[in-house]
Amino acid sequence: MVEEQTEIRTRLPLPVTAYQTLNRCNLPAHVLGSLAFQQAPQSLRLDGVTELHRRLFESLAGENDPARRALYFQDYMDASFLLPDRHDVRLDRDNANYLRVLRGWMFSADSDEGAVIKGWVESRFGLLPRYHRGEIAGQESDSYLAFRHRYATALYNTNALEAQLDLLYSFSQYELHRRWPGRSHLSLFRGTDDWDRLTLITEQSDNKAILLLNNINAFTSDEGYAAAFGSHLMTAQIPLAKILYFPGLLPGQFQGEHEFMVIGGLLQVSRVY
Repeated sequence: MVEEQTEIRTRLPLPVTAYQTLNRCNLPAHVLGSLAFQQAPQSLRLDGVTELHRRLFESLAGENDPARRALYFQDYMDASFLLPDRHDVRLDRDNANYLRVLRGWMFSADSDEGAVIKGWVESRFGLLPRYHRGEIAGQESDSYLAFRHRYATALYNTNALEAQLDLLYSFSQYELHRRWPGRSHLSLFRGTDDWDRLTLITEQSDNKAILLLNNINAFTSDEGYAAAFGSHLMTAQIPLAKILYFPGLLPGQFQGEHEFMVIGGLLQVSRVY
């Protein structure tokens, strides 16, 4: 019976309303967003990023100090994308860059910066946003068109902002595998007051549930921090391949933040309470 349930969960498909057929990585959206991917993840590579920025990753390979690798990365970003002073915390749209997008997301996932990240996930991984300032009812809906308007407006007059996020994701993947060699998953937590608003695919008797997440989500490795965000607490095994950003990736930036930014799709979670 257990083997039969496992097979059913593995074969559970990503709903067709949750993805589009085109993306810009090595796996199609219906695969990377599936439950089977959570159980047996593979590396995700964005088209052309490591090839275009080969010299950065070659320089990182010879450095054993993660703080110095982060400095190399930030200096490379500054030079490659002609970025303003990274210590200037003003949120001028004209100078929007990957750091300000991350800061905006951490302030509110419903911000315009949050729209940029959700739109980037849609473009690169093919997973459609399901929530931004309200439910998004599908690609033909007014809510989706409103989201796309915010996304396009936030991208206006920026310097290859999506390409900056491409490189951020690739650097994060590089660092995850150097800091946790041999690991495929991390145990992360999420607290919520809106369990009933989550898209529940199926709930199992052993406190496990299968959810369809938004295309990008906040998790944390700190159970106590997660519990502060709601009366319901869940935990899940998150594939490293689905982590866009994690605490400590960029030392000196975002002090006190505990968020892991996790790409969505189907996810089996365990309800702690």
